Amino acid sequence: MPEGDFRILFVADVVGRPGREAFRALLPDLKAELKPHLTVVNGENAAGGFGITAKICEELLRAGADLVTTGNHVWDQKQFVQELPELRHVLRPHNFPPGAPGTGVTVVEADGEQVLVVNLMGRLYLQDIDDPFRAADAVLAAHPEVRISLCDMHAEATSEKVAMGWYLDGRVSAVVGTHTHVPTADARVLPGGTAYVTDVGMVGPRDGVIGVDKEAVLKRFLTGIPHRFEVAQGPVTFNSVAISIDRLTGRANSISRNDRVHS
Repeated sequence: MPEGDFRILFVADVVGRPGREAFRALLPDLKAELKPHLTVVNGENAAGGFGITAKICEELLRAGADLVTTGNHVWDQKQFVQELPELRHVLRPHNFPPGAPGTGVTVVEADGEQVLVVNLMGRLYLQDIDDPFRAADAVLAAHPEVRISLCDMHAEATSEKVAMGWYLDGRVSAVVGTHTHVPTADARVLPGGTAYVTDVGMVGPRDGVIGVDKEAVLKRFLTGIPHRFEVAQGPVTFNSVAISIDRLTGRANSISRNDRVHS
């Protein structure tokens, strides 16, 4: 067995072309600094802020990601429904009902280790899909031999993400929250040995509203009239977390934020 902890770098939701450009520009140096054995990125907003395509998935993988997770916007680019089944390194939320294309679970090999990665989605204030808690139970029951595991819990409600962290504490190595694009300051290792953070944040324009052009958002709030949302411009915030995991036990030893700005 290789020596030292197993290291995972999880990069927050990539938003549009500015986010992709920042991802390509900053990831190589960050990986050189942190030396992760596995790099995972949430790409559900990478296509113009809404959804993802096979071409963009390939772009993220070429830039240094090993695996791409998604969320509630996974089907926003209609062609992706047909593209996803052919993409081995891309996950959609596992708790979509039976019949949805693709998968939300994979076991990857990295640095001599088997790593279970599961992508789940919350139900509060999002579409009413299958229960993510029971879905997590089924995934773990099906992979009892895998020590190191990561869950991307993509959810709107802070309470639902925190609840999933406690539910999986001691059962997975890490639970990272995504979706709200606002990084939270609660990264820590829970008592059972699960690294947890409520929201990693985003790789997207800093001076918009969660990555979207602020003028269109303000008009919608002020008038109640829908306005076309466009990805904002300007400096890009790059949010990520680095997780260090004991190879023998699968328990996390640390989780730390790694935030950058790309001009």
